[in-house]
Amino acid sequence: MSGTDEDYVYDEASGEWLPASELAAKQAAEDAVEVRDAVGNLLADGDAVTLIKDLEVKGAGQTLKQGTLIKSIRLTGDAQEIDCKYPGIKGLVLRAEFVRKR
Repeated sequence: MSGTDEDYVYDEASGEWLPASELAAKQAAEDAVEVRDAVGNLLADGDAVTLIKDLEVKGAGQTLKQGTLIKSIRLTGDAQEIDCKYPGIKGLVLRAEFVRKR
């Protein structure tokens, strides 16, 4: 055997033997969660979004108004939650259904 041979692993989903790196890439692609805004646009890390309705922020004692711009969002791995930064509010998490990509 040469040193370039790769380990093969059994993929139960397809019933095939695949190179370990290929199976890992396939599983990573399946685990990637698509996050879509209120109108169906695909969101990505770093996108800017605007609120489509007034949202009361629990614990912060303030309301974010419709049309508020949120810059540079971060995806959380949840299909509906996005991590946001906003002045005066720490750890702001918004639901994707309440925002629209700019």
